[in-house]
Amino acid sequence: MANKDPGIAGRMSSGPRGAGLGVKLLIGAGALAYGVKEATYTVEGGQRAIIFNRIGGMQMDTVLAEGLHFRIPWFQYPIIYDIRARPRKISSLTGSKDLQMVNLTLRVLSRPLASNLPVLYQQLGQDYDERVLPSIVNEVLKSVVAKFNASQLITQRAQVSMLIRRELFDRAKDFNIILDDVAITELSFSREYTAAVESKQVGNMKVEQRHCVCVCVLQLGEAVTKNPGYLKLRKIRAAQNIAKTVFSLIQVYL
Repeated sequence: MANKDPGIAGRMSSGPRGAGLGVKLLIGAGALAYGVKEATYTVEGGQRAIIFNRIGGMQMDTVLAEGLHFRIPWFQYPIIYDIRARPRKISSLTGSKDLQMVNLTLRVLSRPLASNLPVLYQQLGQDYDERVLPSIVNEVLKSVVAKFNASQLITQRAQVSMLIRRELFDRAKDFNIILDDVAITELSFSREYTAAVESKQVGNMKVEQRHCVCVCVLQLGEAVTKNPGYLKLRKIRAAQNIAKTVFSLIQVYL
């Protein structure tokens, strides 16, 4: 019994040391996993990443494409941009050449210029579209719409749209933004102007109707003058129509 006591004591004394080693291994594995996680990052499809260094600032010559990338934890961190085109609707109320108020809505497809992302981040940050697009759209719409009368905005809509698109493309490039498409989705006027246009259209229709009546009367007069029998023929046709109507009524009555 005395000989067994040292072995039991040895096993009991080695138990805490084994448990401590296991805890250290777990801590080491956790620290390693955390280090790997912090030292790597993934850029998904349709994205680009730029690197900010706490010591040197923005790395102006670095734009990283899709894939797994490495960084120095704490000293470097990635800024990820979505470079896919995104739609946005922007409305603006502006005046035409003849001082009519026009409400225009544009649908704009925009994306950042991937090669200049570091400059874009320094100048505008990640919310570049919120900060730039509404202001340049309003600016361009005011300058283009002021060149046309209200009626021309309707009849020459294709030309107006082309001018807006061209000027917006040029303005967006100044901010490292690419516009894939610009389209007018709504063009409306004030209620007063719309009512005036409708009233004018109704008046034109009445004038045309009166003109047609006058032309018919003149044609009838010329026909009677040139051919006196024409009036007799019209009377005969009218009498035939009346007779047909009376005959049909008699049949219905019987």
